[in-house]
Parts: sequence; C-alpha cells; structure tokens
Amino acid sequence: MPKVTEEHRLARRAQIVAAARTCVLEEGFHKTTMADVIRVSGLSAGAVYGYFKSKEEIVAAIAEDALSTVDEVFQKILATEEPLTPLLALETALDHVVAVAERPEGDVTRVAVQAWAEALRNPAIMTTACGKYTQLRDRFEDVARRAQADGTIDADVDPRHVAQVLFGLIPGFVLQRLIIGDVTRATYTAGLRALFRP
Repeated sequence: MPKVTEEHRLARRAQIVAAARTCVLEEGFHKTTMADVIRVSGLSAGAVYGYFKSKEEIVAAIAEDALSTVDEVFQKILATEEPLTPLLALETALDHVVAVAERPEGDVTRVAVQAWAEALRNPAIMTTACGKYTQLRDRFEDVARRAQADGTIDADVDPRHVAQVLFGLIPGFVLQRLIIGDVTRATYTAGLRALFRP
C-alpha cells in the first residue's frame, strides 16, 4: 500500500477545513453538522473523522488557519526602525483583518463572530477562543512594551492594560463591519488617527 505523504495529508486537512468554513458561512455554526462537512468536502466519513473527531476540532482548525500569520504580522510591526506607535500597530493589524476577510474562500471573520457566541455555551470552543485571542492580545502587549521603550506611550502604565485596549478595538471593527455595515478600514483608521495622534 503506498505511503501517504505529509503533503497529501496537509492537502486533505485543508480540504476539510475549507468545506467546514463553507458550511458555517452558508448555514451558520449551529446548523452545520459533521455530515454537512463530509458532504461538502467530497470525502468519506472515515477520511474526515480521521482528521477531526468533532465540529469543535474543525472550528479550532479554522481559527488556526485564520490566525496562522498573526505572528508574522506582528514581527513586521515590531521590526520597524521608526518609533513604534499604537496607531501603526492597529493600522497594520486592520490591514491583516481585511485581507483575511477578503480571501476568495470566504470571510472567516463571519465564522469568528459565530464562534464567539458559541464559546459562551461550549467549553471546547471557549478553550480554543481563549487561547487564540490571548495569543493575539499577547502580541499587542509586545507592541506596548516596544512603544514604551520608544517613548510613544506612557512608560508607567502596565503594558497588559494597553494590550487589552488595543486588542478590544479589533473585534469592535469586525462587529461593526459585519453587522452595521458602514465601517471600512478607511473610516475606522480615520477615527483611530483622531484618537491616537502620532
């Protein structure tokens, strides 16, 4: 029997995650079932369950996929040679959110909003969401420490507190963009620039 390559395994896994994302975008988190994911993926039940035992595991994989480049984005932010400001970090993070939302395979921020609600009743989703969003907030703490070192924010404030506020501005953008619909990267940035003058 031929050995399955790692490349093949990764491609199959990505196929399943893409199918799940499509299902959640079309039917919502609650209505999506493993049977839906199996049908849309075009794979057998055994193949899908070989990678993911539950819908919660697939949601975790969707989140991982959406946040997989976060560390790269923040490395880019922290690599700037100019004094780092919270405004620069937020603008770069917003660029990333919009890029992820506009991927051809579907707006994953719509899945994120559904996962936030599901996290309040599902401990497995709560654990995944908490881990992923703590990771993102920790990157904003790195930004706060660097901005303090650069003298662009108060050195006396706890950088974790700054990170809490900076992180909080991202879900606010996502929710307004999806629900109210009149918020764009340009309008949000204009507001941020008024509040966070360089």
